[in-house]
Amino acid sequence: MEISGNTAFYAGLSTIQTGQNRVDQASSQIANNTIERSVTSQSSEVQVDRLRSVDRSQQSDLASNMVDMAEGKFQVQLGVNVAKASDEMLGTLIDTFA
Repeated sequence: MEISGNTAFYAGLSTIQTGQNRVDQASSQIANNTIERSVTSQSSEVQVDRLRSVDRSQQSDLASNMVDMAEGKFQVQLGVNVAKASDEMLGTLIDTFA
């Protein structure tokens, strides 16, 4: 009998990676918005308008980025729970030491 890899464990790891990517993306957008605000305070209005027109479609507000970071955090925690539960269940359904 062939026993395949533990798919629940790999699903947990995948969820952890997805959550981490969400946190990374949201935090980099927050950092970019912070940099843009500092540029705004140090540049002339013409330079600021030019910078904003380059990437206006990808601007996002701070609140949605904070929500994304919180979602990513919970996603990582849930992935850890799934991987941990899967690891604890391994070997309990079939007596592997008999």
